[in-house]
Amino acid sequence: MPVVKLLIMSITEDFSTIVLAAGKGTRMKSPLPKVLHPVAGWPMISRSIHALNEAGTNNIRVVVGHGELLVRQVIEPLGASAFLQVEQLGTGHAVQCAEPHSLQGTVLIMNGDHPLIEAEDIKFLIKEFVNSQKKLAVVTAKVKKPGNFGRIVRHHNQLKAIVEAKDASHDTLKINEINTGMYLIEAEFLNQLLPQLKNNNSQKEFYLTDIISLAVEAGEQVGTLLTSAYVAFGVNSQLELATATKYVYRRKVKKLMESGVVILDPKNTYIEDDVIIGSGTIIYPGNFIRSGTKIGEMCIIEPHCFMYKTQIANSVHIKSHCYFEEVKISSKASIGPFARLRTGTKIGKDAKVGNFVEMKMVDFKNGAKASHLTYLGDAVIGEQTNIGCGTITCNYAVDKKKYVTKIGKDVFVGSDTQFVAPIEIGDGAIIASGSTITKNVPAGALAVARSRQIIKENYQHRSHTTKEEIEETEKSSDSKAEIEG
Repeated sequence: MPVVKLLIMSITEDFSTIVLAAGKGTRMKSPLPKVLHPVAGWPMISRSIHALNEAGTNNIRVVVGHGELLVRQVIEPLGASAFLQVEQLGTGHAVQCAEPHSLQGTVLIMNGDHPLIEAEDIKFLIKEFVNSQKKLAVVTAKVKKPGNFGRIVRHHNQLKAIVEAKDASHDTLKINEINTGMYLIEAEFLNQLLPQLKNNNSQKEFYLTDIISLAVEAGEQVGTLLTSAYVAFGVNSQLELATATKYVYRRKVKKLMESGVVILDPKNTYIEDDVIIGSGTIIYPGNFIRSGTKIGEMCIIEPHCFMYKTQIANSVHIKSHCYFEEVKISSKASIGPFARLRTGTKIGKDAKVGNFVEMKMVDFKNGAKASHLTYLGDAVIGEQTNIGCGTITCNYAVDKKKYVTKIGKDVFVGSDTQFVAPIEIGDGAIIASGSTITKNVPAGALAVARSRQIIKENYQHRSHTTKEEIEETEKSSDSKAEIEG
């Protein structure tokens, strides 16, 4: 292989990055640092770092300032290093704070508020820069509304300078080719230019863009790398944050549809980046499917469901208005409508969970049913067991500890039953409706834990009940309950 090709491959695989993320983001009108505002579920700075890591950068330096400690908590677990800019004196000063003198080879400089960039965009730019054999290149884009972006000023089609919008003339503001805020530069050349920056502008700041003019004065030809408009999209307001979020959701939905997922209304379906959905699955409008969720093939997800870190097997039917967080659902199960499954719950194959059922830390075995109006917490429900309407596991005791209810297979639980944990119900047992079960029930047994019905004829015509009659009724009820027990 020729030496030139080897050199190009080496540089392509070995580049460092400086991410500028020290600004407060005044126009966001929020106490949260700008780069930590979420775009489709992820802080925008983490999106940039994720793309850089995937593209193969070997060193990510993030210049932090406002909200330093909060930003560090996000970026450092992702492998980036933080460099503090104590006083915000402009983008040129920010790059100096990243200690570029210790870098070698190609350096990518970018802003932390451009959340739409992807790894493939970065790989393309690195490759193009290496092939250009220039020391410095500016990444540009052509947009319909340049707004506050710096304008690319050319002379005979060669880059002459970048003029900030606030310092631009009326004619310069008409230029629609803008600076994306991304630069590719050789480290040695960067360290040669940075000390020459001046703050002779209306903001009294050291602009990184001035390195273009300095490079031209030094006799170097500055390259430009044209990229897509979405790469240039920066977030500086809540409106732009919402626009970026919408774009990411649409991009994810498009990829899923291309892989065979049926999404009935892409504009009203919200799916985060790492969600996996199998082909043939139908997603109705209004669903919000968050990070860590995996849905199998041939499922039906009816409207307005929320899912977070949920694992759903093949051929599952999720009816409308369900809420899942950190649960697992096996194949051919049916859930909802209006069901809430909480952390640690596992739903077995062919199981049915109906409307207004809530579960937490429940192992709901194959074929089990809880059709409506039920709370099950810290419980194991056996195969083919039927849980009647209004059933509650009383798992939280006066000692502020939680206890487990174990119900075997093929158990019939009548409506309006309370299980006071810890308790065990054997296989094939029958629990009578309206029972409060406080003792273990053997396999195959019938458990009735309720007062006997007492009828007093013509009772409504009497003006009052004597104390003696009340005591007599209570004694009769207690003695009959003991006999039945």
